[in-house]
Amino acid sequence: MAKRSRVETEQTINHILDEALKQILSIGFEAMSYTTLSNATGISRTGISHHFPKKTEFLVRLDHRIGQFFVAALDFSSIERLEISWKKALELAENRAVLRLFFRLCGTKGESVTYFTAVKTAQETALSQLGSEGECCIKQLIGDSALLLLENTSYTAEAA
Repeated sequence: MAKRSRVETEQTINHILDEALKQILSIGFEAMSYTTLSNATGISRTGISHHFPKKTEFLVRLDHRIGQFFVAALDFSSIERLEISWKKALELAENRAVLRLFFRLCGTKGESVTYFTAVKTAQETALSQLGSEGECCIKQLIGDSALLLLENTSYTAEAA
């Protein structure tokens, strides 16, 4: 079998990562597996595990992209707009999946994932644009979101 070029290898890795991101946002990190990735990409489970030996490596490589996706839905122009945009963002299953992932990671120990950009970036942006009141707002919204996600309640802007 001929050796693959660096470009081909990078294309394969990016293809796997694109599908992993899609699955994390649609079916969730827990449901995503080497089998679901293999079925979607046409790359063998062994081939995927060659590039990503541990499932958490997907999170490390996708952390920034997930963070950008989540924060892009937020409006930091005022506290009121931040609250409204957060609640509106959580009407989408993909954004709820991001927060579920955040809460899952909060409860893990000893894994290679030590931070999660989505919530950290939202908090830092709120602090820089709205001051300590913005940072407190994000913390409150995270808490409210945790309760709603635990209740498995449909999150709508009207519910908040």
